[in-house]
Amino acid sequence: MGKLSFGFSWPSAIVGVALVAAAAWLCVQHWRRHGARPMVLGLEIFRWVIVCLLFVTLLRPEWVNLYKPTTQPEVVVLCDASRSMTTRDVVDGNNVVPRADWVKQQREVAPWKALEKRYQVRVEEFSLTPTNVSLEEGTDINAALDGALNRSKNLRAVVLLSDGDWNLGKSPVAAATRLQMANVPVFAVAVGSDRYLPDIDLVSVAAPAYGLLGEQVFIPFTVQSHLPREVNTTVSLMDGGVAVAQKKVTIPANAQVQEAVMWYPQREGQTTLTVRVPPEAEEINRDNNERRFQITVRRETLRVLVVDSLPRWEYRYLRNALSRDPMVDSKCVLLHPDLKAGEGKNYLPQFPSTKEALSPYDVVFLGDVGVGENELSAHDAEMLKGLVEQQGSGLIFIPGRRGRQLSFEGTALESLYPVVLDKTQVEGVTLPTPSQLQLTRTGRGHWLTMLANSEDANAAVWQQLPGFWWCAGVTKAKPGTEVLGVHETYRNQWGKLPLLVTRAAGNGKVLFLGTDSAWRWRAGVEDLYHYRFWGQVVRWMSYQRHRAYDQGFRLAFGPDSPSQGETVFLTATVFDSGGMPLNDGRVTAEISAPNGRSERLTLTAVPGGWGVYQASFLPQLSGKFRVKLQCDQTGRSMESELLVRGVVREEAGKPAQVEVLREIAGITRGVCGAPEELARFVDQLAALPEAAPVERRVRLWSNPWWGAMLLGMLTVYWIGRKVAGLI
Repeated sequence: MGKLSFGFSWPSAIVGVALVAAAAWLCVQHWRRHGARPMVLGLEIFRWVIVCLLFVTLLRPEWVNLYKPTTQPEVVVLCDASRSMTTRDVVDGNNVVPRADWVKQQREVAPWKALEKRYQVRVEEFSLTPTNVSLEEGTDINAALDGALNRSKNLRAVVLLSDGDWNLGKSPVAAATRLQMANVPVFAVAVGSDRYLPDIDLVSVAAPAYGLLGEQVFIPFTVQSHLPREVNTTVSLMDGGVAVAQKKVTIPANAQVQEAVMWYPQREGQTTLTVRVPPEAEEINRDNNERRFQITVRRETLRVLVVDSLPRWEYRYLRNALSRDPMVDSKCVLLHPDLKAGEGKNYLPQFPSTKEALSPYDVVFLGDVGVGENELSAHDAEMLKGLVEQQGSGLIFIPGRRGRQLSFEGTALESLYPVVLDKTQVEGVTLPTPSQLQLTRTGRGHWLTMLANSEDANAAVWQQLPGFWWCAGVTKAKPGTEVLGVHETYRNQWGKLPLLVTRAAGNGKVLFLGTDSAWRWRAGVEDLYHYRFWGQVVRWMSYQRHRAYDQGFRLAFGPDSPSQGETVFLTATVFDSGGMPLNDGRVTAEISAPNGRSERLTLTAVPGGWGVYQASFLPQLSGKFRVKLQCDQTGRSMESELLVRGVVREEAGKPAQVEVLREIAGITRGVCGAPEELARFVDQLAALPEAAPVERRVRLWSNPWWGAMLLGMLTVYWIGRKVAGLI
């Protein structure tokens, strides 16, 4: 069925008819003026026809076709099969079932079977968990609605069973608009609760990549409570079915708590551990109460160098603490301009003078020693900077009353210093009464300062520690640093004096302790806190350097726990057969992705002579990557693993996004309701009137072919005038 339709107003039509009549009169006059010749008459009639067609074009003609479908109308039932549908929050009678189970029950019962006499019913799943690791996981409601419309020749309605948690693709509003234009309503069933049900959720576990045998491993975790009461519980670290560590936690009502559990590994190798929170009686979803992770336990010896000028008390007790640590191999150097170098067991006659001699050290302590005659040289300062930034070692500044830290100005160590020194107080600040080191908000939960098993207990320990009578002259911390502790009372225009400050420097770390009285922490408790603090400092500062190590190679990743799509930087330190840094080698890395694909990188040597090579790659997948390093000159290779975290779009336990479904239903002139309203939706579908014939319009006035025809007629008319001699 077809007809011609015009869009015009009567005043414009009257004016147009008058203009056409005037054009006819002008054509007649022009024909008479040229002798009333037959050829001229034909041209004038042709011109008048062109004018008439232009007038018709201004009336906006459209050819309208009406199509009535001959196939049976279709109803598509879209079932969300994404991971978020595993959330258990659908109340089914006296039971609470997962969303996916409720959808499965509806597919088995099939309440829409009653529509099959009138409609062709098609049931489809969307947002299935991909089996191919290269595909993204997520819920794309827009693609599901678009696909239903594109695959159906006579779509009458859509039934959408979903939690509305769209997190992939375009906004479903786009597909809803297309359905509205096609007169296809969406009956949306909001599967799930729009608020959190009673639940305890173990949100995350931030475990390190490796730990040392017999040494304390700090495993932070985050717990979220969706209960309207305070919860006192015990978080357990499980090795198989045995609890190897526990942590008592108090979670306020509807709050989140960050805590940590301490673990002492007893065997080497890779271990799979589980952090578990016991379920509460009223808890609905018990699937998110535990998380597993893998950690590698190794037996390693950390090499530490302590450099000072005089054997002050801080130096003596620090030296004893390190020498008694079975996992630490410590060496000492005493450099004083008026004294000869210190001698004795584990003493070095001088500061290591070459990169080869300095590079084995994981951590270097710099006490009250400076750059000058019979002390450190500018070359030594350059080597220390390279050791930290390129080799990934740690550098600890513990200034003293001699004020030699000011001599670092103008040397390579100045840029590493994490605080700005007060030049007016060269010998520091002597206090009339003992003062405490007060932890900042960052310091209360930092692994470096954790002297107890919880943040509150840790803060209490630091408040009870013996105070100090002297501190270094400091004005403020430099940008990009972390202030862990400050003077409890002393302040200037920048605030309280920062006395415990850390910062990252290249591949390594730097620590500043602005007092020389940590040895006083032994009062009444012997080595309980003093040894623990310095042991944690050494292990924390050498962690990155020992993350992946094998004979002839040391490999560091940055960041340590990357996410999918985040650039990963590889920093490899390569040694020759003699244990010296290799500076002119060819080092390659083969990166094997979880899907089996691999790429080969050639690492670039970093200037400086430290045997450091760097490269980067972009992981497009999540999962476990294998990194194989190889050096052509030495013939050695090593393998390591890197766990790349995926972009978590689908999370179980979150409330249903009912507003999204309501918007889709509203745009398409459909309805949205709870699961128990599905039967009513089926009745409404059965009562839908037959779809009106589809009207398709062809706009002649804006059609390119119509314009081409008018242009062609004008061209023919112009040529005719030339032939007739009218031009």
